[in-house]
Amino acid sequence: MKILGIGNAIVDVICRVDDNFLNKNSLTKSTMKLIDENEFKMLLESLNIEETISGGSVANSIVGLSKLGNNVGFIGKVSNDNFGKKYEEGLKKENVKYLYKKKNEPIPTGSCLILITPDSERTMCAFLGTAGKINDNEIDANIVKNSEITFLEGYLWDEGGPRKAFDKAIKNSNKVAMSLSDLFCVERHKDHFLKLVNNELDIVFANEQEFLSLIDSKSFNDVINFSKELKKEIIITRGEQGAIAIKNTKVFECPAQKNLKIIDLTGAGDLFAAGYLHGLINGMSTHESLIKGTELSSKIIQKIGARI
Repeated sequence: MKILGIGNAIVDVICRVDDNFLNKNSLTKSTMKLIDENEFKMLLESLNIEETISGGSVANSIVGLSKLGNNVGFIGKVSNDNFGKKYEEGLKKENVKYLYKKKNEPIPTGSCLILITPDSERTMCAFLGTAGKINDNEIDANIVKNSEITFLEGYLWDEGGPRKAFDKAIKNSNKVAMSLSDLFCVERHKDHFLKLVNNELDIVFANEQEFLSLIDSKSFNDVINFSKELKKEIIITRGEQGAIAIKNTKVFECPAQKNLKIIDLTGAGDLFAAGYLHGLINGMSTHESLIKGTELSSKIIQKIGARI
């Protein structure tokens, strides 16, 4: 297998609502709110489900890689419930090997309500469920060893079970890539993420704000100098300023595509990583891989959802 993704297994539940629904349920348009199981069930009772998609950050990247014809798999924790079954079916439909053996869990499968209002804005309510309860016993060392690259997400990292799962995956990997995922994740786990970047990871994906926060700096020159000293592969997206890769001590740049009709930024980082990793495992140069990542992220932001 070329790439194994390990991340949060979250079922995206897409529903169309009007502004009144948001107001009635005290939801702020275009934001993401973490909710508990009771709130999730209560909201779902008054909604019509349009579509369910097997989501999660790394899962989106893995599906993107599959659509480009790569042999890929995914490990993410679900329960043996209705959403868990839908999650597995959804990935298999996309030709992704789903390599987690689901069982009955005390906590249900993680899910995210994506509420689309008539103005195309998306308001999200996420219930992480059992996704964040993964542990080392659920990572098969042989599957990791038989993959060229293991791709992890910062969203999943936490003390306890997830940390043990990360450690086991990293120890058995041929090459490890990780996305820092989110500014909140970086600020919450800064010391641990810094150790991972310095000592464990071969490839790191981040946006500019995340990496600046990681090294406690306000200067992008510091990011470049820090990355050169690491002598690894650091890939940073910079919005309208394009993307940059620092491989060993060399710097590669790719401008952002212009005149895009941006509809939804949800999967931009996930699909950028898919494009870059596709280049990497198919013998493209670092610059060509940056271009492929930019091409995919430009495509995805011009449509709703995180599927090309």
